[in-house]
Amino acid sequence: MMPMADILKLFKEYRGDAIVVPGKGARYWVDMTTRPELDVALMPTAMGGRAAFAFGLALAQPHRKVVLFDSEGDMMMGLNILPTIAEHAPENFYHFLLDNECYATTGGQPVPNAGKIAYDVVARGAGYARTFSYDNLESFQINLERIMSGPGPVFVALKIVPEIENEPIGQRKRFSTRSREQVRQDLWKALGIAGCNQ
Repeated sequence: MMPMADILKLFKEYRGDAIVVPGKGARYWVDMTTRPELDVALMPTAMGGRAAFAFGLALAQPHRKVVLFDSEGDMMMGLNILPTIAEHAPENFYHFLLDNECYATTGGQPVPNAGKIAYDVVARGAGYARTFSYDNLESFQINLERIMSGPGPVFVALKIVPEIENEPIGQRKRFSTRSREQVRQDLWKALGIAGCNQ
C-alpha cells in the first residue's frame, strides 16, 4: 500500500495543464498544486458522482486532459458510469482510483469484499481500453509517464494506506480554501469560457 500524498507528488510532475478533480486526494493536493485554477475539488457530499462529473468535463474539454482521483467507496456508489465512460471513450480521461479498502471518512468501515476486488479488471470488463493496478510506489513511478502519455480512457487502481477520520464532519479541518462559485469562476477563466465573471 502507498501513502496518498506520495502518489500525488509523483503525479504532479506529469500534470501539465490538465484539469484535476482530486477527490479524496484534495486534502494534500491543495498544498501541492501549481495550477489551482484548473483544480475542481468537490466536497465529500459529491460521493458517488465524481466520476460522472469528471467524465462530463472530459467531454466538454476534449483537447485538455482531465484527471480524476476517485475512491473505491465513491466508485462503488456509481459503477454504472464505467461502461458509459468506456462507450464514449474520451481519449483525454485519466481515472485513478485510490483504494484504501475502507470508508475512511466515516470511521473506517470495510468496503465489501475489499481485499478481493480487482478494480482494474472491473474497468476493463466495462470497456476501458487501458487499465493498470499498483500496490507499491516504485512500480507506479516507473509506469506513470507511460500512463499519462498514452491515450485515455485509462483506469489506474492504486492501493493506498487508509487514513481513518473519526472527528465529526463539522469539526474536521477544511482543505478547500475556495467556494464552489470561486472554483467555477477560476476554471471558466482558465479555460477561456465566456461569462466567467457572472
